[in-house]
Amino acid sequence: MKPVTFPLILVFSLFVTFFSCSNKSSKSRKPVSTIVVSPQKSNYVFGDKISLNVKTKIKNGDIESVKLYMNSQLLIESKELDFTVTDAELKLLGNNTLTVEAVKTDGQKNSRSQVISVFSDEPAQKLTYQVIKNYPHAKEHYTQGLEFHNNALYEGTGEYGTSGIFKKRYETGEIDKEIKLEDKYFGEGITILNDKIYQLTYKNKTGFVYQLSDFVLIDTFTFHPAEGWGLTNDGTNLIMSDGTHLLTWINPNDFSVVKTLQVANNRGLMTNLNELEYVNGTIYANVYTTDIIVQIDPETGKVISEINLTGILDMYKKPGDKIDYLNGIAFNEKTANLFVTGKYWPKMFEIKLVPSK
Repeated sequence: MKPVTFPLILVFSLFVTFFSCSNKSSKSRKPVSTIVVSPQKSNYVFGDKISLNVKTKIKNGDIESVKLYMNSQLLIESKELDFTVTDAELKLLGNNTLTVEAVKTDGQKNSRSQVISVFSDEPAQKLTYQVIKNYPHAKEHYTQGLEFHNNALYEGTGEYGTSGIFKKRYETGEIDKEIKLEDKYFGEGITILNDKIYQLTYKNKTGFVYQLSDFVLIDTFTFHPAEGWGLTNDGTNLIMSDGTHLLTWINPNDFSVVKTLQVANNRGLMTNLNELEYVNGTIYANVYTTDIIVQIDPETGKVISEINLTGILDMYKKPGDKIDYLNGIAFNEKTANLFVTGKYWPKMFEIKLVPSK
């Protein structure tokens, strides 16, 4: 009898192929979802209402749930593969993240996200300045923080090897007290809260706490943002900038993050926020590399006003002077005026804000 090897091999191969294909077709697939935003715009404004249509496709199995989130807040949970949420109000400035999470009954799940930008719904008021008086300012000081306390001026300075904190008599510039940082630290913003001075550093993610009375170092802390820039406080929490459009509120006791806020005007995100000053419920911020100070609503992040200080130093510049950017805002409760200066500036100015013509 002749061997029947070939037919047996053929039958076995067909069996394996059939089994493999059957096994492949029964493999569970992840659900795939999409989000369509209506109306479709390149950017939205605060208070806009949008509709969100969610479609989910599954190749096999059954859906357990489809959840739609806006900035980690659950908007709806459904078992439908196609549904729409209407009149979702945009209450957060800046980048808003929409996320849909779909889960099947067998545990297979998937998520998709997209970001929409939300700007302020109102233009900022345009302001300029009137100089009330000018005062001497140390030309060797790379100003990073400026704040009044009991009519004394406190200034934080930067640059490696020259960073420190100085208590000054603002009328004369005379220094009453000072402390220098180690050369490895680049000093940034400062603020005074509960008889303590808080100071940021640039890239070390390290902050320092000093006794106000004698500048003795009493604590250090680590902050979450990648870089330290400006620092102020609202009477309860520290508020810091990091050179982006974000402001971060920090608990001064355990240094945990209380909240973050995105800042925007009606044209876009307000980046390069630098030195900060909290005044009567609003925040003033230098916009780095510009002559602009913005006034910010700390509840919404809207830019309320934009203050143009162009030309304020012009008549005091001398050939060869090492002059850097505007940076430094302090509010004097006694005079009820803002004081401004800059990095390596020879002058500090007491100003009154006036509407632009």
